[in-house]
Formats: sequence, C-alpha cells, structure tokens
Amino acid sequence: MSKIIDGKQIAKNIRMELKEEITDLKEEGRAPGLTVVMVGNNPASETYVSMKEKAALEIGMNSSLIKKEEDISEKELLDLIDDLNNDPDVDGILVQLPLPDHIEEKKVIESIVPDKDVDGFHPINTGRLFSGQEDALRYEACTPLGIIRLLEREGIEIDGKNATIVGRSNIVGKPVAHLLLERHATVTICHSHTKDLKAETKRADIVVAAVGRPEMITGDMIKEGAVVIDVGINRVDGKLLGDVEFDTAKEAASKITPVPGGVGPMTIAMLMENTVKSRKYHGV
Repeated sequence: MSKIIDGKQIAKNIRMELKEEITDLKEEGRAPGLTVVMVGNNPASETYVSMKEKAALEIGMNSSLIKKEEDISEKELLDLIDDLNNDPDVDGILVQLPLPDHIEEKKVIESIVPDKDVDGFHPINTGRLFSGQEDALRYEACTPLGIIRLLEREGIEIDGKNATIVGRSNIVGKPVAHLLLERHATVTICHSHTKDLKAETKRADIVVAAVGRPEMITGDMIKEGAVVIDVGINRVDGKLLGDVEFDTAKEAASKITPVPGGVGPMTIAMLMENTVKSRKYHGV
C-alpha cells in the first residue's frame, strides 16, 4: 500500500513560509503585487482565479483581478498588459487561459515582459529553462515546478532515477522533463506515438502522468515501489478523475498523488513563489 502525497499540506507549508518572506518585504517597502487578467466568464477559470486570489490574500500579497468582457479586442487587451508591464507595483502578471477565439494566446503571452511572467510561459523564460540558464532570472511554469517541489519535500531522490513522463505538452510534459534532467534523472517522454507505453512506465522509478485522459495509467503499468505523480484533472460524470487509475496504482506505488489534492494546490503555491521571486528582483 502506497503513501498518499498530501499536496494540500505541502502547499500550505510553502505558503506559510512565503508569508514570512512577505512580512519582511513589507517592512522593506511593499508586498509583492500580482495582477490576474480574466476575459469572459468561463466557470472553470473563475473557480481557479478565485483560488489564486484567496491564496494571495492569505499570505499578505497584494492581489488584483481585472475582468474584461469576452468581446474585448486583442489590441485593448495588449494595451492593458502594456500598462501592467510599466506599473512598478505589479510584480506578476497572469492572463488566465483560455482566451476567446479572436485573441491570439501566443501574442498575449509574449506581450508580458519576461521578468513579470510568473506563469513561466514566455519564450524567454522557457528558453532559459531549456538551455539550462540557472544563473539568469527565469520563472519555471507553475505545475512542473510544483511537481519538483512535491518530490523534494517528500524526500524522493531524483538523481540517477528513471523518470517517465506521459504527455509532451509545453505546459507540463516538456518543462518537467527539463527540470528533472537538471536534477540528473534519466528522462523518457511518452506520447501518442509511443509503441509500448506500458514497457516505458513499468521501468520508471518516477512516473508523471500528464496526458489528459482519465485513468489511462493503470496499476499493472507501475513498477513496484515507484513514485506516481498524477497531473490529470478530468471531470467524468460529475467526478474529478486523474490520468492514473488511483485504486490500482496505489497497490504498486510507494508514493502517489491523489486527484484532487495532489499537484493542483502546488501549482497555486508556485505562482505565489514566483511572484515573491519577482518582487525581490524588482526591489521596492
């Protein structure tokens, strides 16, 4: 029987540590400032944005939400971001995705100055990650960074381990692969063209499931004693399911994240961490 990794508790611990840092930053001049821009009324986005706001306020961060109607023009949105880029009290800018079809997401992401891109999606930040520039200011994407923090806080050794990632998205699969590589794991990335997925996951010490298909990874695909990180959030018949079949996988895994309560809370904690990092970079 595996140990369930409590992402909610680990995220809470990180937030409390950040709260202490923010107290010190306030004494130096001001709290970190995070601005979230949301276009339209997507219910899932509204829930997620509300969770971000709650987390930011809980730790003493200055958090603001700018809501715009779905018919906002691309130019208007880009002008708004430009204003936030030039606002000295804003350390982090996050544009909640998805955006309406008439707005090009790539253009919007690239319009955020890299040193305020606390979501870690700007090409300069991803480029610094993929080229291994640890000495330069960079923000790692929040979900991949949250996965690494989970492993570290649980005392799970990464160096020399075989890590298999199921999913090759720019948001999770590719960046988490590079973060694991930086920590000297031997990394395999699997995808829809992988010939024998079970063979790849079965030999992994660490499995990261980030493919977006409910319960695709079953217990017989997990090596005895492996660590399983489930990134998937799939709503099926009103129930949230991960990409891993939890009940069977937990019989083989030594440690496993649940859905919900695993990676999700860590994503928000890492957004807070990146914003504090940005505030330190920008100074008073």
